[in-house]
Amino acid sequence: MLRFEGVNTFYGPIHALKGVSFHVDKGALVAVLGANGAGKTTLMNTTSGLVRARSGQIFLEGRRIERLPPDRIVRLGITQVPEGRQLFPDLSVVENLRMGAYIRRNGAALRRDMSEVFERFPALNGRGRQIAGTLSGGEQQMLAIGRALMARPRVLLLDEPSLGLSPLLVRQLFDRLAALSHEGITMIVAEQNAYLSLEVASQGIVLETGRVALMGSSDELRRTDRVRQLYLGTKGKADPRPDDTGGDVPDAKRGSTD
Repeated sequence: MLRFEGVNTFYGPIHALKGVSFHVDKGALVAVLGANGAGKTTLMNTTSGLVRARSGQIFLEGRRIERLPPDRIVRLGITQVPEGRQLFPDLSVVENLRMGAYIRRNGAALRRDMSEVFERFPALNGRGRQIAGTLSGGEQQMLAIGRALMARPRVLLLDEPSLGLSPLLVRQLFDRLAALSHEGITMIVAEQNAYLSLEVASQGIVLETGRVALMGSSDELRRTDRVRQLYLGTKGKADPRPDDTGGDVPDAKRGSTD
């Protein structure tokens, strides 16, 4: 579905992505791991066209897209859920969902898909008129994903979707992402929660200072000492189980260092 060949991205003199190469199979859920500053957000933004690669190539089903503007990339089927949600806080839930469908013209299909969003995310059901900025952090994340789904993407990019959520809500979120993957949507998820990411992903990539340091199946990465020590908090032991207790926490603003 997606192929990256020697992609280099810069912010002025800063070399953020350094010769990144990998491919994503159709219907796969790929976890991108790495510390802050590793290049995860840059990879997302380069794929969606928000940041332009200086060199290298990105292919969507064999078609080069690295020079296309973001709106054209969206129309080809790639939609991004940015870090920090970036909803329209003064608009209602329904209005935010409609903004995700701005490229579509079939009103009946749009209403049908909106109903599906409410079915996928029951926490939003009955809140169509509620102002998005008054939702909790978890509800806002569900709305951000629902807004992206309104574009009917073939590839969904998610940047730090668990940011600011309690462990219980993070688990629920990843369960929903796994369900979307089973429906055939290709996903790239940039995350620092390595345990759950690798649990639901079919493939994993580790970025370090803008380079692909490791990649392979999620099972292979979970068995790699380097991943276990740096990202799973253990070496030579069973994978740690996250604490599934706790409630939702308010949404918090946080800038990205990627």
